[in-house]
Amino acid sequence: MSMTEMWTQLGSAIAGLMFVWAMYERYFPYQLQEYVERYCQKLVALVSPYFQIVFDEYTGEDLKRSEVYAAIQSYLSANSSMRAKRLKADVVKDSHSVLLTMDDHEEITDNFNGIKVWWTSIKNKPNKQSFSFYPELDERRYFKLAVHRRYREIIVKSYIDHVIKEGKAVAVKNRQRKLYTNNPSDNWYGWKATKWSHVVFEHPASFDTLAMATKEKEEIMKDLVKFSKGKSYYAKIGKAWKRGYLLYGPPGTGKSTMIAAMANFLNYDVYDLELTTVKDNSELRKLLIDTTSKSIIVIEDIDCSLDLTGQRKPKKEKEEDKDGEGKDPISKKKKEEEAENKKISKVTLSGLLNFIDGIWSACGGEKIIVFTTNYVEKLDPALIRRGRMDKHIEMSYCCFEAFKVLAQNYLDVESHELFAKIRNLLEETKMTPADVAENLMPKSEDEDEESCLKKLIAALEEAKEEEARKKSEEEAKLKAEQEKEREKEKATEEEEKEKGNGKLKENGF
Repeated sequence: MSMTEMWTQLGSAIAGLMFVWAMYERYFPYQLQEYVERYCQKLVALVSPYFQIVFDEYTGEDLKRSEVYAAIQSYLSANSSMRAKRLKADVVKDSHSVLLTMDDHEEITDNFNGIKVWWTSIKNKPNKQSFSFYPELDERRYFKLAVHRRYREIIVKSYIDHVIKEGKAVAVKNRQRKLYTNNPSDNWYGWKATKWSHVVFEHPASFDTLAMATKEKEEIMKDLVKFSKGKSYYAKIGKAWKRGYLLYGPPGTGKSTMIAAMANFLNYDVYDLELTTVKDNSELRKLLIDTTSKSIIVIEDIDCSLDLTGQRKPKKEKEEDKDGEGKDPISKKKKEEEAENKKISKVTLSGLLNFIDGIWSACGGEKIIVFTTNYVEKLDPALIRRGRMDKHIEMSYCCFEAFKVLAQNYLDVESHELFAKIRNLLEETKMTPADVAENLMPKSEDEDEESCLKKLIAALEEAKEEEARKKSEEEAKLKAEQEKEREKEKATEEEEKEKGNGKLKENGF
């Protein structure tokens, strides 16, 4: 048989097979096709040395997108961009970058401890052409894993867990971080209603630009790293994987900036919880359950959010408050506002304590709870004890080390002849980092670093004079009060002396 005849017969055979296949797909009953394919697969499995695992995109009765499928997609996107011949660009929800994945019916190989694994991306279109509101659910997408059957135990016990873990890490790295705020409970129900609304978190703060002593920043960063890697440790000691931070200090000392720096350092989302919109403890619990892991839950100015400080007042203090009503119109108006706020929100101190440290606080894991306050002494000790607020961080006035960070940030200056004078002034007077930063920021193109530093020196000297004036006024006021007290005591003594003389006269002396 010549080569020409052989190719002619081969072409005829292929054409005949294609004709039979087309007739089979078009006219053979769809129900019977499933049986044929099933038995063909069994026949192939008898002679094939490989076994396969299929991971569908949508699973369950409610057809939710599989988390395992999403993790595998993220894992393969990191590996397939350099190996696959055909790639597909997807914009995945909550991701800040384009995700390159294998195209449909593309195959790549992966290596795990010397074991070769084949991954295939498959998409099957429905045989019946019909209109659908959700066409993506009608199409079946799945990943198929194939490996030699001798490695079955290693793949099932180790490799799949490895892929899911690495895939989730890639997804977290590529995701868009968000800043959430809680919605009023009236908006929780309905079509596409949610308990939290969000925007993209784009705050640029970092520990490098945070105005704080280097030693304190390093201590906080080490604590955060230890927490983020402590899943097994927290499970070992039998404690929920969460940590509480209390940030306290005067206004303008960088408490909110610290929260943003923590979120950027750990790559966490931020949940800004507004307590005044929460009606009761039950709603507070539901909000907690609806938060995700790898997040920071923030309650700013907790001493002002709700009247959580007065729920454990001693009886004597309550009676004093009652006796003082009506004397001061300003305090009376303030109490009326607080009472009105209480009518709206019935969140109690007990409910907040359970939110931080109760059984429900373990939901999700890997969460940080942050409270901020300007007046730490006003908070109930039970609210900020260790175990609830594990680390207390004082955000104090600007020190020289914090000033050097601000000078580098705002003026790109590491050293200057005026630094020595500024150092002395900062040791003698109190100024918040916010005020220092405002004086260092150039307000026009004509201002250079020297003029900004001189402006800061003038502000510090003015603040020093103001502090000295206030101190002298307080001393004079104290002195006047002491003098007044002495005169009062003297008058009381004279009055008692006169009463004593009057009694002596009555007795005939």
